[in-house]
Amino acid sequence: MRDPELWSYAEIARHINVRPETVRNYRRHGLLPDPDVTDGSGHPRWYPGTIRSWARNRPRHR
Repeated sequence: MRDPELWSYAEIARHINVRPETVRNYRRHGLLPDPDVTDGSGHPRWYPGTIRSWARNRPRHR
């Protein structure tokens, strides 16, 4: 079971109203903050506050 205090690509995508693949692309291009943690399976996870702060300041559509 996932820790509800950590967000995956899917939760981030829902928060900023894009597809999960878009969030993955943001990370690939260095546009997403570094993950706060990496889970036991190697998946990146972020605290909601990290993403909320980033989302307030992120450039809109490029």
